[in-house]
Amino acid sequence: MIKIHREGRWIVLFTITLLLALVILTALFLPYQLNYLSSAISLLVLILVLRFFRVPARRPFRDDRSITAPSDGKVVVVEQVHQDEYLDRACMQVSIFMSIHDVHINYYPVSGRIAYQKYHPGKYLVARHPKSSELNERSSVGIETPHGRLLVRQIAGYVARRICCYAEEGTRAGQGDEMGFIKFGSRLDLFIPLDARIHVEPGQKVIGGITPIASFK
Repeated sequence: MIKIHREGRWIVLFTITLLLALVILTALFLPYQLNYLSSAISLLVLILVLRFFRVPARRPFRDDRSITAPSDGKVVVVEQVHQDEYLDRACMQVSIFMSIHDVHINYYPVSGRIAYQKYHPGKYLVARHPKSSELNERSSVGIETPHGRLLVRQIAGYVARRICCYAEEGTRAGQGDEMGFIKFGSRLDLFIPLDARIHVEPGQKVIGGITPIASFK
């Protein structure tokens, strides 16, 4: 049985109600040939919505020196940047693009103290756009660990219009635990120490909470 994430339960209920009404109205007022088409389209839409809000059964990978993927998706950026918001220094940026087919739960990549959390309103550029990290609606979470500090940034995309962040300053993050959820196609940026060892490359698919992205020195 598919487990539905709490952020999607009302959306799934609304979708089922709407599609059921569409199928009934089609059956009452349109030729029977269109009944099959309406039912097929409704079933397809329902499957897509259920897949998007699914909660996968997985056991997180936990290791003090490892930095795991904060989300499912494809690595689109691995580069050195200067991060101004929280780290205020040169660091490595690893960005993951989530398509509409990926699980959209976001996970803490490390265990540690949540020292920073801030929401930024912004634009809705395509999440693959280089400037989306700075201009789009986003939520940033800074985490302190015994091995160093890092920043995780949730970024809304062209379709994504709502970021859900569960992080609270002063509380503790557990590696592999839920950090938040982004609704419909988006991106995660991970800013890590410059001397961290990177384990992924652009184009690689990763699994949230499981795939090691990098490791502390």
